[in-house]
Amino acid sequence: MKKHDKHMETAVIHGGYEAEDMYGSLVPPLFQTSTYTFESAEQGERRFAGEESGYIYSRLGNPTVTILEERIAALEGGESGLAFASGMAAVSAVLIKLTKANDHVICSEGLYGCTFGLLSMMRDKYNITSDFAALETKEEIRALIRPETACIYIETPINPTMKLIDLQMVAEVAREYGVPVVVDNTFSSPYLQRPLELGCDVVIHSATKYIGGHGDVIAGLVVGKKDLLDDIAMTTQKDIGGVMAPFDAWLLLRGLKTLPIRMERHCDNAEKIFKKLKDHPKVTRIFFPGDETHWNYDIYKRQMKRGGGMIAFEIDGTKKDAQALLNRLSFLKIAVSLGDAETLIEHPATMTHAVVPEFSRLDMGIHDRLIRLSVGLEAWEDIWADLKQSLDQI
Repeated sequence: MKKHDKHMETAVIHGGYEAEDMYGSLVPPLFQTSTYTFESAEQGERRFAGEESGYIYSRLGNPTVTILEERIAALEGGESGLAFASGMAAVSAVLIKLTKANDHVICSEGLYGCTFGLLSMMRDKYNITSDFAALETKEEIRALIRPETACIYIETPINPTMKLIDLQMVAEVAREYGVPVVVDNTFSSPYLQRPLELGCDVVIHSATKYIGGHGDVIAGLVVGKKDLLDDIAMTTQKDIGGVMAPFDAWLLLRGLKTLPIRMERHCDNAEKIFKKLKDHPKVTRIFFPGDETHWNYDIYKRQMKRGGGMIAFEIDGTKKDAQALLNRLSFLKIAVSLGDAETLIEHPATMTHAVVPEFSRLDMGIHDRLIRLSVGLEAWEDIWADLKQSLDQI
C-alpha cells in the first residue's frame, strides 16, 4: 500500500496485506518458522547472492513481519519499515548505524532513561559525544552542529516532561548541514504525529506501547528511506540480531487495527483527567501537550492531532509523598510502560529514569515530586476517583 492510498483508519486494517495472496485468509497468517526451504541448491545460491527475492531465514525476513513493516511504513508515510525485538533494539540499531567512533550526536534535553544509558555506553566505548539541548531556535541548533555531528535525536513529547520540539524547524536546519533527524514517536503514535511529513528522516517506535496497545508484546519499529533501512537491515539488524519474532508481529498487526479508536479514547480520557488534576490543590505543576496555557501549545497545534494519553504532574510534597500517593491507589496500576488499556502510573526519578545521574535528571526537569501517568481506556470517572482519593491524603 502506498503511503497516501488510504485514510489511516483503513490503512491500519488493510495496509501491506492482500488476503488473496494467502489463500483468502482474512487475518494475516502467522508464519511461525525459523527457516525456509529452497527448490534447488541453485535457488539457494541466488537468494544468498541477492539475485532472487525470497525468504531464507527468519532473522533475515519473515512474511508476517514483512506485513507489519509495510503497514507501519504506510502509516508513517515512509518508504520502508523495519521491525525489532524491542524499542531499544530499534534505537540501538539506528544510532549504531548512523555513528562511528569520535562522532557527535545532538539530543533533545530529555530522553528515555535507557536511550540515555545507550548514549553513555557509546561515549565510554567509542568516544561518541552527545549534547542535550532545548532545540528551541535555529541559531541554537546551528551553534551545536559540528563537522562530526552524525545525527539529531529527538523525543517529542519528551519522556516524561511532555516538552515539545518543533520538528519542522529542526529538520530545516539539519538539511542545511546534511544531518539526519531521528524522532522517537512512541508517545504519539502515527495517529497523532507523523515526523516524516515534517521533514525528519527516521521515525522510531517502542511498539510495546500504543502500537501494540494491550501490554502483551515487547517490540520496536523503524520507518524511513528505503536505502537507509536496507542498509540497517543488512548490518546492525542482521548482525546484532535484535529481530522481531513472527508471533510478536502477529500480535502487533492485531493491535494496530484498533489504534485510531484506542487513541481517541486515550485522548478523551486524558483531557478530562488533565482538567481535574490542574484544579487539584496538591498538584503544583502539570505537563500535557494539549494544555492551552503551555508555552509549547503553538507547536502542539502545528504538529500533533490531539494531546495524547500521557500526563506528568508534580505534587506539593516529597519523594516519600509521591511514593505514598502511588501506594494508596486502589485499581490504577503502579507500572512502567504506557499505552495499555489499563491506566499506569510511575515515579520517573526512581523507575524509568533511575539510570540517569541526578544532575542530568534535574536538568531534564525530572524531580522527585514528578509523577507520570499513562491514561488508559477505563471510565475516566473511575480513573479520577482513584487519583483524587490518594491526592486528597497528601
